[in-house]
Amino acid sequence: MNPMSPGNRIPKPRLETTLLRAVRSAVGPAPIRLRISGVEEQYGSELRLPEISIADWRTALMLLLNTELEFGDAYSDGRIEVKGELVSTLRLIYESRGLHGFWPQLVAGFQKLIHSQSISRARHNARQHYSLDTDFYSAWLDRALIYTCAYFPEPNVSLEAAQQAKLDLVCRKLWLQSGERVVEAGCGWGALALHMAANYGVRVKAFNVCEEQIEVATESARRLGLQRQVEFIHDDYRNIRGKFDVFVSVGMLEHVGKSHYEDLGKVMQGTIGNAGRGLLHFIGRGKKANLSPWTQKRIFPGAYVPALTEALPLLEEREFTVLDIENLRLHYARTLEEWLSRYEKSFDKITGRYGLNFARMWRLYLAGSAAAFHTGTLQLFQITFAGNKCAEIPWTRAYLYRGERRSGSEQWTTAM
Repeated sequence: MNPMSPGNRIPKPRLETTLLRAVRSAVGPAPIRLRISGVEEQYGSELRLPEISIADWRTALMLLLNTELEFGDAYSDGRIEVKGELVSTLRLIYESRGLHGFWPQLVAGFQKLIHSQSISRARHNARQHYSLDTDFYSAWLDRALIYTCAYFPEPNVSLEAAQQAKLDLVCRKLWLQSGERVVEAGCGWGALALHMAANYGVRVKAFNVCEEQIEVATESARRLGLQRQVEFIHDDYRNIRGKFDVFVSVGMLEHVGKSHYEDLGKVMQGTIGNAGRGLLHFIGRGKKANLSPWTQKRIFPGAYVPALTEALPLLEEREFTVLDIENLRLHYARTLEEWLSRYEKSFDKITGRYGLNFARMWRLYLAGSAAAFHTGTLQLFQITFAGNKCAEIPWTRAYLYRGERRSGSEQWTTAM
């Protein structure tokens, strides 16, 4: 008799078999192969499925206790390996509603405790994420260091072109006019502020709590000869003072924390009153839910990703008029795939500088984010708004997509 015939196979270890079934229940019915300590699920040999290999029973047990957090940590330190294209595998899991674990209410309760963001905590959280060396980000971002969703007007444009298209789309949505005063809350390395000043003739004050980003942005303004038009200020958005024609925030609302929306609303109302214009660009959700506990702990401490129903009261309660809402979800999925491709090319360099655990952690973050936007777990909203006494409101949305800046032939309506 063949020693490997069905009747003579060595029985699978009982513990690993039991854990394998339990992990499958936690992950959901995604078409992937699971393996624990060499013990794997039985599929036909003709099925070529991506595989998640878990190193030992202890890791499997931790996955059952807190699936999302342990998956991220175990992948980062190599106790979990994914055989197959990472983004595609994670998409399969997200679509099956997997990686949620058995204690979601406990995790949700913990997250409520860390959403509160004092000014000192906001600075600390920003330093953990954004104060990594600029060289780290320049290894995989575009040349202008734009760390927010790009806009791809054509399918095959480069990341650099798509990021410039995003900057100009934001400017067109704000309908910037030469000589206007603009305040930007959360400015990154300064690309939007510099673009607004150079191409639309506005004056900008841009605030950021990350000192290194402010230093880079200030040097860019000096190099471009825009230091008289753009002032980069190392300070928290809650300390913004003065009157402006336009308020803009790109990629900051996620870091405000739900309990501080009132603070942001007061700043918006105080700066543009009932006559100015504004734009919020932020990662959101289709419905209320908490951010991944692993992302909260390892990547974006203090972050909260709101549903539209949570973000819109910022405007409604201050009688701002919503002019336009656009969802760029698939543009962000594409942006993240572009970032991940560049990241992989610099993976060895990043590993040498920061260590393998860090490099794998950020790989998983970028891949998981791309999968989340592909599946609709995350959304990307741009909301354009104005005070109820704003003098000019576009008659149509055509000006957004012609790629033209303001011309005298454009027809406008005056607010009543």
